[in-house]
Amino acid sequence: MARYTEARCRLCRRSGEKLMLKGDKCITRCIFDKRPKPPGPQLGRRRRLSDRGVQLREKQKVRFSYGLMEKQLRRFFAEANRQPGVTGDNLIVLLERRLDNAVLRLGFADSLSQARQLVMHGHIVLNGKKTDIPSCLIHEGDTISWREGSQKTNYYKLISESIGSKTIPQWLSVDKAKMEGKVVALPTPEDVGIRYDTAAVVEYYSR
Repeated sequence: MARYTEARCRLCRRSGEKLMLKGDKCITRCIFDKRPKPPGPQLGRRRRLSDRGVQLREKQKVRFSYGLMEKQLRRFFAEANRQPGVTGDNLIVLLERRLDNAVLRLGFADSLSQARQLVMHGHIVLNGKKTDIPSCLIHEGDTISWREGSQKTNYYKLISESIGSKTIPQWLSVDKAKMEGKVVALPTPEDVGIRYDTAAVVEYYSR
């Protein structure tokens, strides 16, 4: 499976804002604070972005934030476009429903890449069954917990000690004693707090 292997801080610099790709490190030790300019040679005064350039930048922000390759994002967009309602909102809600994203939102990981690794290595159990597919979509009433063998790891012990200080979104709930999460309801655009220009993303793919 293709994946991004370069420094993730470069993605924030390309986007012109923090995308919080490295969890707490983005708050305590962020290269973006020291070098906010885009990577590569600086060519003096930057030209104004065209409309197409703005659309591309917003699309890339979404792709980087959810750790997707272009083909994956196009597939999610096609699904969002088939659903009733606002396509841009549908897209973000679908991405939020990915299992790796839910693991991150529950506080079981500090970053999306870490959450994805937990899922792919079989540490996460969905509705009582081990699931190693990060893109698996969760549904209302689903439970997300840890594989029994994974509860003996040092990482699990560290997370169980620190989870009390983490903020969980309203559409999820977590039993911090059992380290078990539940999908209370499907996320809405208001729950997600969309920080992207989703209309620009839709325009990008609609051309």
